Amino acid sequence: MERAEQSKPLGLPETRRSATARMICHRKDEAMKTVLLIVGIAALLMGLLWIGQGLGYIHWPASSFMLDQRPWALRGVILAVVGVVMIALSRRR
Repeated sequence: MERAEQSKPLGLPETRRSATARMICHRKDEAMKTVLLIVGIAALLMGLLWIGQGLGYIHWPASSFMLDQRPWALRGVILAVVGVVMIALSRRR
């Protein structure tokens, strides 16, 4: 018999410790999803800014080395896609 099967007798309710451990894991999952959502939103917004600067639509700040530089538009697209993926992952149940 495997060790996992030996530790929990059949037909008995879960112990208080296992319920507490499950609640702690749920809180950690929710905290991780929140962090993933915040980082995803930041990546999406930063990617959109880079796209705008790289294509010359956004001239802020006025002395930025990224203005009208196409490689920054491509990097912005990549970062924005990564941000959208992170947001989508944070919204999964």
